[in-house]
Amino acid sequence: MRLPPHILVVNGIKVRRPVFLLGAPHSGTDLLGRALKRSPGFHVTMGRACVAHVLYAFARKPSIGESSGAVRVLRDALAESWQVMPDSCRLCGPACREAGGVTGGGPCVATADVTRFGDASPDLIYSAATLLRAFPDARFVQIVRDGRDVVADMLADPACLAWFKPAMLSGETEFPNAFLGVNRDEHLDKWKGMPVAGKSALRWRSAVRLSAVLRRDLPEDQLLTLRYEDLALRPAQAVASVAAFLGTRVSKVALYGGGPPESGAWRTRLRPDDLALVEKVARQELTTLGYLTS
Repeated sequence: MRLPPHILVVNGIKVRRPVFLLGAPHSGTDLLGRALKRSPGFHVTMGRACVAHVLYAFARKPSIGESSGAVRVLRDALAESWQVMPDSCRLCGPACREAGGVTGGGPCVATADVTRFGDASPDLIYSAATLLRAFPDARFVQIVRDGRDVVADMLADPACLAWFKPAMLSGETEFPNAFLGVNRDEHLDKWKGMPVAGKSALRWRSAVRLSAVLRRDLPEDQLLTLRYEDLALRPAQAVASVAAFLGTRVSKVALYGGGPPESGAWRTRLRPDDLALVEKVARQELTTLGYLTS
């Protein structure tokens, strides 16, 4: 049974059916976030610090995200992120500013034009259950990408690799931990000694499993699942499905930004040892999704 939506008001606008973009790191949420950010009526934020701090606190200590106060904390963080002020965009990271075409301090939208809110912050998928409790009428778009391409991009991203450093595992980090992809406490020592390609594969595998749970539990009018490869190879159809799902026009041109997405680049970017490890760690999910033949 769906809960009645909480009425959140931001800049005098009622937040109805907010949109959240979910996926493993480098799965394409930033591409779709760019497109929605430039769609009529949308105010979409990406990676604002006030949201990131909450998401990563929940990532380190999943029990916080399951607590009764988590809903209010996450809702308040998003409300702060969605506030439109004269210097709003100075608080945004480069990716969000670039996606919005912002060259000054902002804001990137006018409050008179805003009818829908959304967020495409990295790693939202690990707090999807809390988001649903905070916004029962939310719409979710999750993007699934070949885990080998995901790992290739993660290995080239210092921000992703930073999470695998021992210093990032504080005494408050809880296990099992979906964010790190570690299922049980006894797996932690094995995780610590694993090459970063394997740790990246575990993060992708965990996100894919969370995506499967959402597909099982959410009705079709609340969740749309896309493949990154469709965004890359069949953008018109992919954008049309998003537009129909959200009831808004979505720009294919904005989706591409600086150029068309890559698909299958893992063939030249992953070293043989890393590829073998990724396919070993995530074989079941790669096979189920059709990326790997059994």
